[in-house]
Amino acid sequence: MRFVVGISGASGIIYGLRLLEVLNALGHEVHTIVTEAALKVAEAECCTPGKVLEFVRARSKNVYSEDDLLSPLSSSSYLVDGVAVAPCSLKTLSDVASSRPSNLLTRSVINALRTRRRVVLLIRETPLGTLDLLNAFKASVAGATIMPASPGFYTSPSTIADLVDFVVGKVLDALDVGHSIYRRWEGLRGPTQGRSLCAQLFGLECP
Repeated sequence: MRFVVGISGASGIIYGLRLLEVLNALGHEVHTIVTEAALKVAEAECCTPGKVLEFVRARSKNVYSEDDLLSPLSSSSYLVDGVAVAPCSLKTLSDVASSRPSNLLTRSVINALRTRRRVVLLIRETPLGTLDLLNAFKASVAGATIMPASPGFYTSPSTIADLVDFVVGKVLDALDVGHSIYRRWEGLRGPTQGRSLCAQLFGLECP
């Protein structure tokens, strides 16, 4: 399957990098768009822009900058199975909701919505204002899946990687990509399920 992964300038670049890594490992064709703002965030949250781009290139068929409007992704005739923006900045969300293809990333998302492909917008910003919620509503009506980057805790996560994989796994679910990177809910295993978190944070000793 062919997917576009967009990495925009919101906090949480680790989500996009992990999504890219998993899709590539599963054998899917991935085209990645990295915005200039994303590279600035990467320097604060992850690594130098050069190292991040090296990581991305090693796991993508093609990597595009946001201003590369000569890319095949700029046309709706270049068919993809889905587009995920992870993380999705509020500016990107606003441009999509307004059908304003200001760069290659928003153009790719809008093309996918026009052709009824799967679109996931992973919103990490919080809190969301009324205008942000209205933009999310408009994008949802147009066919996008609006996904807050909200990890679940019923899986008893013990590392940041566990929390990241829960969110990335939800993105993969929305793209209809099979995976096993997080444990799915199968009912309550016992009265002390998840007690390790409360033990770590509060020192609660659950019998």
